[in-house]
Amino acid sequence: MGTIWHNGLIYTLEQENKTVEAVFTDEGKIIEAGTFEYLKEIYLSKITREIDLQGNTMIPGLVDSHMHLVGHGERLLRLDLSVFKSREEVIQAVAQKCQTTPKGDWIIAEGWNENEWTSPDLILLDDLDRISTDHPLVLKRICRHAMSVNSRTLSETGINNSIHEPAGGVIGRYQDGRLNGIFKEKPAMELITASIPGISEAYVEEALRTAIKDCYRLGITGCHTEDLNYYNGFRPTYDAFVSVIEKGGMAFRASLLVHHEAVDDMQQDHHIYGEGTSYITFDAMKIFADGSLGGNTALLSRPYKDNPETQGVAIFSQEELEGLVKNARSIDMPVAVHAIGDLAFANVLDAIEKIPPKRGLRDRLIHAQIVREDLLDRAASLPVIFDIQPGFVASDFPWVNEKVEEELLKFSYAWKTYSKKGIICAGGSDAPIEPLHPFWGIQTAVTRMKPGGACRTIYGQEECLSIYEAVSLYTKGSAFANGCENIRGQIRKGFDADFTIVDRNIFNINPATLVQTRALMTVIDDKIVYQEEGNAILIKKL
Repeated sequence: MGTIWHNGLIYTLEQENKTVEAVFTDEGKIIEAGTFEYLKEIYLSKITREIDLQGNTMIPGLVDSHMHLVGHGERLLRLDLSVFKSREEVIQAVAQKCQTTPKGDWIIAEGWNENEWTSPDLILLDDLDRISTDHPLVLKRICRHAMSVNSRTLSETGINNSIHEPAGGVIGRYQDGRLNGIFKEKPAMELITASIPGISEAYVEEALRTAIKDCYRLGITGCHTEDLNYYNGFRPTYDAFVSVIEKGGMAFRASLLVHHEAVDDMQQDHHIYGEGTSYITFDAMKIFADGSLGGNTALLSRPYKDNPETQGVAIFSQEELEGLVKNARSIDMPVAVHAIGDLAFANVLDAIEKIPPKRGLRDRLIHAQIVREDLLDRAASLPVIFDIQPGFVASDFPWVNEKVEEELLKFSYAWKTYSKKGIICAGGSDAPIEPLHPFWGIQTAVTRMKPGGACRTIYGQEECLSIYEAVSLYTKGSAFANGCENIRGQIRKGFDADFTIVDRNIFNINPATLVQTRALMTVIDDKIVYQEEGNAILIKKL
């Protein structure tokens, strides 16, 4: 019942430029890699399928180390505002959506980004009221750390001008004291999202199926995802993953980060860190230490250049942060902490140093964008992984230069420096916040430019990665981040038979064309879950 894969460029990623002629797989595992003639002779009686790659390139399955799988599906199902380049285009798109939506129905739109607009003026409550007061309108910023709503939404949620700003959240107001419709960070945004209807089991499952199909199309065989606290709570969301992946037959490696507010539910359901099936496992405790740069809520050690009145938002006090880490340690869990600003980063390191993980476990610092050299040196001595999103270079520059002091940018977004200091990095997209396409991130890591952009500025040329280093982020790096480095991330004996087969030799092309790479076939657990229509790969049953 085995398969022999051959006649292509098969990069094992065991080391740079390491290739083999052929691979024999059986029952979801790589049995052996070597020459085609040798494998065919040794395993002749077991080979029931032969796959001729026709000169195309096969690599270990690409895994996104940080995304929101349900959220990505939602973005594909909802009005996508990220494609619009002006405030006026967004307003027009929302107005058109209102015309085709029954009165009273909620309209949720995703992805506005004022930094991409010709004019960065925000769309506030009065602007949205001019579009419609017949529909509750919720426009989520691309970072998902801010949203803009209209007065009908406030009415539906029972919010009025007398509301008090919750700790760790920001509620915007006009100069006259009226609410302006802007809500930032989870404590504030939950005042809105708690009232949004329509989060049914069927809805979450549809979003998951849509997202996984998109992963297949892009050559992604798995992801580390954080969804368990947003869609009616832990149990319904986990059940949706089981229904779609395990019971529904959509093979996919889903490593589930567990939001700190969902950990008790996980325990009550008798789940533990690292437990699960070959497809669904429980990962680290997810904690948010700060917000986003775009919303001026990432916690910096210095004031924002464009808004000197703030240094960002600490989601928790240091005592509260340490309490969460201590709780994770009490149940043998590592932590995965969202930390974008350098002060948030320092606070997390303080907590980890004070309350280290159990021997053999690794914490992860998610995003690790604005950092200082002293913080990198501290991190290098700890069992931590940096969960980075190379695509942020494309989306954050040049506007981040207008927000953050130059002194703080010297060691920021510095993927090469992180590696030189011995810090292991994993690569992800943070979809739906950024494009899911893995080669968007890989190209950005290599070129430090926005793929396809008119601006040809290289942001931090000394931090450019080699193609091998960039691809390793999404293979070996992702495997290391969740303790799977001995079974995934490379093509070698005993590893899972997860492969991404693409249409070009990605290690020997102009890096500026990497984003044009197409996945011809996606293989998970030795199963072909996606095959591009009309591609030349030959499959022969023997």
